[in-house]
Amino acid sequence: MSSNLSTRNWNSCKSRSPKSWVSGWSITVWSCTASRSTARTDRIAPLRCAGRLFLLASALLLCLIPHLGWRLAGRRSPWPSRFLGLAARAIGARISLDGQPAGGDIFLLANHVSWIDILALGGATGTAFVSKDGVARWPVVGWLAAQNNTVFVSRERRGGLSGQMDALRSALMGHQPVTLFPEGTTGDGTTLLPFKPTLLAVLLPPPRPVMIQPVYIDYGAAASDIAWIGDEPAVDNVLRILRRKGRLPMTIRFLAPFDPAKCADRKAIAALARDRIAASIAAHHHSSAPPLPPV
Repeated sequence: MSSNLSTRNWNSCKSRSPKSWVSGWSITVWSCTASRSTARTDRIAPLRCAGRLFLLASALLLCLIPHLGWRLAGRRSPWPSRFLGLAARAIGARISLDGQPAGGDIFLLANHVSWIDILALGGATGTAFVSKDGVARWPVVGWLAAQNNTVFVSRERRGGLSGQMDALRSALMGHQPVTLFPEGTTGDGTTLLPFKPTLLAVLLPPPRPVMIQPVYIDYGAAASDIAWIGDEPAVDNVLRILRRKGRLPMTIRFLAPFDPAKCADRKAIAALARDRIAASIAAHHHSSAPPLPPV
């Protein structure tokens, strides 16, 4: 239901029409049973992929009807986050929490490794996400993201920053946690890219009292296998995850929150959040993030 599916650089997808996306996902389902290379190395992989797709579809159907009922009643629905949690389990993720989300209104800043981040963090916290606006046009995925109150932003459209800030302020007024992946794309899970602080200006001052909580999404030894980096096409990445052997243990580490009002500017907010996530990466025996300043 977002990301930075949200802010991933989907080079392989930008030129595709919605029709070709539908075709692409049809190929995804077919490829569960038609990949020769996978069949040679893991004969169970096609069945594993098909089984996980079945579980994902079942989770969607289970959550969709009650969600629509809540929406028709004019109430905020808990079902999008429940779907995200079920979807994470369906693909094999087994999530542990280290710490807890801060109480009250919170704005989460997290590292970004994979589209699985959205399923896991959304299911654990009920958060909405800030996402690249192109996601809104994807068949099915865009609609699902909208059901979770995703804030869609454009990084290419000049002069649109004011409207994006207004949308983000409205989201913060809704008492639903909001998550931003400030790296702006997915990384390798063991290092951090510079944080992009532009949208953090919405917190100076915030529309209501809000705490910022850095989050380290930790895939442990599986990070290199899970990370979506380079020019890997979207469909190939999804297939690789669905065919993967075994469960995927991961830990969501909720770090010490802080008050943005005590920061001098948006760059200071980005730097403090990045430093805390980098320290957590280093403390949990992964390669530490270099001390790059936000840009």
